[in-house]
Amino acid sequence: MMKLKKRKIKYSAIFFICWFGLLVLLVDGILKFQTLVDYFGSYALVEVTLLLLVIIPTLGVYKFTKEQ
Repeated sequence: MMKLKKRKIKYSAIFFICWFGLLVLLVDGILKFQTLVDYFGSYALVEVTLLLLVIIPTLGVYKFTKEQ
């Protein structure tokens, strides 16, 4: 069974929460989601892009966090 790497999970979770909060503030507060949809022309494209902007850096933090 896979051994949990608590430190890696902890740092990834902290990064995920902070990055997600920043993107929510940016998209909902400053750029306005509907403006992005109008600009790109596709609701699905904007949603997938925003999800990837959260998931990919979080996986990067998880991958590059060193275990002691």
